[in-house]
Amino acid sequence: MWNNNYFSLEKKAPIVAMGVAFFLAVTKFIVWIISGSVALLSSAMDSLLDTWVSIFNFFAIKFSQNPADEDHPYWHWKIEGIAATIEWTIITWSGIYIVYEAINKILNPEPISYLTWTLVVMAISIIATWWLVYFLSYVYKKTNNLVIKWDSIHYKMDLYTNLAVIITLSIIYIIPSLSWIDWVVWLLIGLYIIHEAWELIKDGIDLLLDKALDEHEKVKEIIDKFLKEWKFESYHCLKTRAGGSKDKFVEFHFVMNPKTTILEAHDLWDEIENEIKKLDSDANWHIVWHVDPYDDSKTNWCK
Repeated sequence: MWNNNYFSLEKKAPIVAMGVAFFLAVTKFIVWIISGSVALLSSAMDSLLDTWVSIFNFFAIKFSQNPADEDHPYWHWKIEGIAATIEWTIITWSGIYIVYEAINKILNPEPISYLTWTLVVMAISIIATWWLVYFLSYVYKKTNNLVIKWDSIHYKMDLYTNLAVIITLSIIYIIPSLSWIDWVVWLLIGLYIIHEAWELIKDGIDLLLDKALDEHEKVKEIIDKFLKEWKFESYHCLKTRAGGSKDKFVEFHFVMNPKTTILEAHDLWDEIENEIKKLDSDANWHIVWHVDPYDDSKTNWCK
């Protein structure tokens, strides 16, 4: 029986994905050997890469959840961004390989045989991939883990490509003279995968570069509201960033009248903090503020 602490829902997801991908890869390779379909070979290679990606994602999630330590006081969440970069590399190269193989088959065409078996395998692949996308989307909604999100998008791409394969092979099954469509469609699919991989890496880069939270403007509106109600002097150096799946960081400086008591400043802080936390009640908010007796926003470090 799995240890629930070690095998959390987030960690079980890539294990399930790995099992599904490996099963599909083996099945597709066996049928490709007897059919010769470029589409099936490309799909088998993609499933094999999916297996390795899922193994990698398991360890990425495991290490990203390591607690803070003396050398890493801000946890290890940015491993998720590194994982996205590596996954982008793998997906991009798989797209390039598919484009290469399609061009090679266009220049050196070979007949496709055993179409019935190929269609059966692709139908199984579509059903299994659809279920996997549904499962990964469910896990992402429960955990908000970015690695799971990227894996879900990745397999959604696979679902679309599998649909393209079965449509292409169905056409060839009905009209054998159109066998060249197999290579042309996969050339387009390879280019599509490369394009989608660039979209996939965006979240990873944003995490590594500490992009501001989606709630940044709403945080600003909350502080502006209290600025008007409490009539403190001003604020500056507002910065927000994500720390991973659940952690969100906010920091800013208040300029307050030097005569303000500690109790008044404390009460103001409590109200602002509570309002900000309402923006996402599921997140772990880390809100830090600093009280200034004057505006030092022109200093270089604050720009």
